[in-house]
Amino acid sequence: MARIKGGMNAKKKHNRVLKLAKGYRGARSKQYRVAKQSVMRALTSSYAGRKQRKRQFRQLWIARINAAARINGLSYSKFMYGLKLAGVEVNRKMLSDMAINDADGFAKLAELAKSKIA
Repeated sequence: MARIKGGMNAKKKHNRVLKLAKGYRGARSKQYRVAKQSVMRALTSSYAGRKQRKRQFRQLWIARINAAARINGLSYSKFMYGLKLAGVEVNRKMLSDMAINDADGFAKLAELAKSKIA
């Protein structure tokens, strides 16, 4: 019985990695061994980046809410505490959107939060 060599499978594996490395400079996009290392690192970084993006957006929303709350005479923490006491369940993304696009509505929420704290 004839022996089956792994040439086709190896070629397929190499091409899969090289396709992912398309656009990289120099040997990173041409040589399998170097491309494999670069692709592995890139995939690891992209996974981590998806987690960091969520953190960064939350940080941005909080900064926007804090700025708008201070315009209305409250700190971020007091504003959020007042909303919690009032039973208002609006997430930070929506609050930051309100702070930018609907200043009057945000001011009403700030007044509600003030009244619940005092």
